[in-house]
Amino acid sequence: MDTRRLLLFIVFSFSLIVLWGEWSNRNQPHSSLNEVAEKTNLPQPVERATPAPQRHVAAAVMADGEMIHVVTDTLEVELNTAGANLQKVSLLKHKDANDTSKPIVLMQRRDDHTYLAQSGLLGEGLPTHIATYNAVQKEFKLEDGADELRVEFTASENKNARVSKVYVFHRGSYLVDVSYRIENMSQVSLVPSAYFQFVRDSSAPQGASVFIPTYTGPAFYTDAEKFKKVDFPSIEKKKADLPPASDNGWVGMLQHYFVAAWLPQNGTKREFYARQLDGGLYSAGLVLAVPEIKVGEQAVFGTQLYVGPAKSKLDEVALGLGLTVDYGIFTIFATPLFWLMSFINQWVGNWGFSIILLTVLIKLAFFPLSAASYRSMAKMRVVAPKLEKIKKQYGDDRERLNKAMMDLYKTEKINPLGGCLPVLIQIPVFIGLYWSILESVELRHAPFIGWIIDLSATDPYFVLPVIMGVSMLIQTRLNPVPADPLQAKIMKIMPIAFSIIFFFFPAGLVLYSIVNNVLSISQQWYITRAAEAGQKGGAKD
Repeated sequence: MDTRRLLLFIVFSFSLIVLWGEWSNRNQPHSSLNEVAEKTNLPQPVERATPAPQRHVAAAVMADGEMIHVVTDTLEVELNTAGANLQKVSLLKHKDANDTSKPIVLMQRRDDHTYLAQSGLLGEGLPTHIATYNAVQKEFKLEDGADELRVEFTASENKNARVSKVYVFHRGSYLVDVSYRIENMSQVSLVPSAYFQFVRDSSAPQGASVFIPTYTGPAFYTDAEKFKKVDFPSIEKKKADLPPASDNGWVGMLQHYFVAAWLPQNGTKREFYARQLDGGLYSAGLVLAVPEIKVGEQAVFGTQLYVGPAKSKLDEVALGLGLTVDYGIFTIFATPLFWLMSFINQWVGNWGFSIILLTVLIKLAFFPLSAASYRSMAKMRVVAPKLEKIKKQYGDDRERLNKAMMDLYKTEKINPLGGCLPVLIQIPVFIGLYWSILESVELRHAPFIGWIIDLSATDPYFVLPVIMGVSMLIQTRLNPVPADPLQAKIMKIMPIAFSIIFFFFPAGLVLYSIVNNVLSISQQWYITRAAEAGQKGGAKD
């Protein structure tokens, strides 16, 4: 089996794994909480020993109100007085995919796109995510020298409770504290619940590539269930596999490079939900139990909201949040490789050169294995004329042909599968490197040299893909020609086909592939020339 056939087999097998995972996700049994909530846009209160009042109010997904403008050193936010919810969030230190003069807008409400962070209370007379709130001013800005900015909303008066909702923004942080203060003004104890949710349509984020699909949708985490993605199709089909009720865990909304997540502290009972709403929207969230509030008393409770880039260091913010950098089944390889690439970048200060140096280091680490594979291929290339002669001699007599080929391999001391194992060992590592480059927000808008001003975007002049195609063509010429004419034709077409595909790949990935190919060509050329020279020397003797 030559290396190209093996690689094709691996790609095919990997595709089957991906398809199986997708099929499994879409056919899992759905959660009972989803069944309970499907007829209302409000989640159900958390089940307790003393049941909270049930609500069967068909609330609107959102409502119109005044916009409150908030600016810090990392975030620019618009809060809607209808529900006091985040309606627009811009990340000031990350650029827009198409217009680098503007910051990326992660959350927003437009005619063609909706992505919101909402929260509300469940209980008789308590404000939901569409209730009317008031703010003392319309503009808030983090002042120089201040470490935090407090924005407080007060719900319209009602006879049961006085409710305030408070946001606290922090300097240099994408974490926002979101809390409620409830003062019980009724004649009975209040047993409320609080819900925190994301509402989003299923559209892909701006700049997404159809050739490199990345996940967009909800994700959940608990200590028991670990990290679990729940995609929009499974929610639509009511087959969302949600974590059971727990006293820990969070809910997030993922898209390529960025994540938003509600992060309640552990120790409070919570239930998770996800469902389809009207207008092509979906909600994913959690419901928190709130301690009983006796007559005349007040309670303060809340959670944190993270809205920002997806980075592996997010585990320092909340356990499991680092998994939102989605390396898939190759996490075990991709995580240390990205750490090493980041370490190199601290010294060279350029992510492009960091990719090159990391690829060189990996090739050096696998040099002995690669050498064994290339020596086997070189021997196969040397005996190719003899194999062709045997093929002509025995024609369609497969049994005699196979026996003659085995005898030749034995005489020449060739293991026809000798190149397979080294390649198999290396494949997970290089796929891990591929994903570490693809999922790293640090490479977004990171320049390399000259015309490559964004390693996460395609080469604007397609220079790298052309070089990639030429390198593949050279590598194909160094490989032994397959005995099967059809395979031989496929091997000739592959460099052209891959070049076209790589036109749409991020420049960072193409750069990695070029470096890997050039190093492989150099090693393979040297070993092949040495094998051919040895064969000629043996013939003279």
